[in-house]
Formats: sequence, C-alpha cells, structure tokens
Amino acid sequence: MPTYAKIFENNRQWIAKHAAAGPDFLTALAADQEPDYLYIGCSDSRVTAEELMGVAPGDVFVHRNIANLVNNIDLNAMSVIEYAVRHLHVKHIVVCGHYGCGGVKHAMQAQDLGLLNPWLRNIRDVYRLHHTELDAIEDTTARYDRLVELNVQEQCVNVIKTAVVQQMYLQKGYPTVHGWVFDLKTGLLKDLNLDFEHILHDIQEIYDLSKDPAWQTPAGPAAG
Repeated sequence: MPTYAKIFENNRQWIAKHAAAGPDFLTALAADQEPDYLYIGCSDSRVTAEELMGVAPGDVFVHRNIANLVNNIDLNAMSVIEYAVRHLHVKHIVVCGHYGCGGVKHAMQAQDLGLLNPWLRNIRDVYRLHHTELDAIEDTTARYDRLVELNVQEQCVNVIKTAVVQQMYLQKGYPTVHGWVFDLKTGLLKDLNLDFEHILHDIQEIYDLSKDPAWQTPAGPAAG
C-alpha cells in the first residue's frame, strides 16, 4: 500500500504519462462529461469500476456503497440516478456486486452492527424473497454467492422502479439496466443477463407511470 506522500507522486507520474501520450488528454478531461454508463457498485476497496471495466476517465458515472444497494428512499442513490439519466443521458445502468461481499455475509449473521443494521436489512429482505431457493443450497459459500447474484437482481429491480428510468425509457428507448457480478478469484465479470424489458413490463403492472400524458413520446430501444 502506498504511503500518503507516494499517492501525490503517483499523481504527478499519471499526469506526465498522459501528457506524453497526447496534449489533448487533460483538455478533454476538463470538458463536460458524456458517459454512456452509470455504474452502481460496492464500496469494497478491491472492486474499482473503471479498472475492472477497462475504461478511461469520463467513460463511467459511478456510485458506490456497502453491498451495492439501491434503496428508493436513499437520497444519495436516487440523486445519482436522477442526474445520470436526466442530465447525462446515460444509455446503460449497471448494478455490479461481487462474490465474497462482506456486506452480504454480515447481513445474514446474528450480530449488532450499529448503523449498518437497517442498511443491511435490505439484504435480509432479498433472502426472504428467495429463501426457498437459497435454503435448498447446502454449501454455505455457494449459498452466499447466489445471494450476491439475487441481491444484484433485486437492486436492478429497484432501479427500474424509479420514475426517471421509466420515463426516459418510454421517451427515448434508454437506459437499459444490467446486473453484473465480479469474481475476485478470477477477475472476470459475470453478466446475469437480466431480461430488462420483461422486468420493466412486470413492474409497470404495479408502478404504472406510462399513463401520464407528458410521457407519451415512446421510442424503441436505442442501439448501443
């Protein structure tokens, strides 16, 4: 782990590296951002969005918290989604969890975690929704891995519930929502291949926002 002073030396080397590659890098970086992706991930120090995706600064708008939760009454997460969708016009929203997530494990253990208790209770709700499938998995590690996947799936559903995502999709045909899991042991990203349109249509039976006249400018799914 670098020392505090070393971090600033690393920064100077980073500037020199990009300046040598081309004089326009910092100019472009200082310009307005136009990312196609909103990434919602875990705060785990081992899981950094840009590095595991292999993308450059400016390519991804990032929100991270413990266990990559999307709580519809969390103003922080909701503000990020609102800004990314309505103002940055992102084409894709990714919820990315990771195997071996400490938040998921702690949520299922009987211990007092202080302020984390109500936050991680959202994961217990995921377990409650899928307890039949999860209880049938005898291996503990495999059960936690599956809970990580199901937690990502349910957080994607929470994203799709938001008014701004439904509104923009009806008007523009984007964004689409994806669920990923990062495997720390292999370094691979796993696409859960969620059926976004099917989930959206199911949600609209209950959270039907399409009857608002202001939203009646539908477009087909956008490419990209």
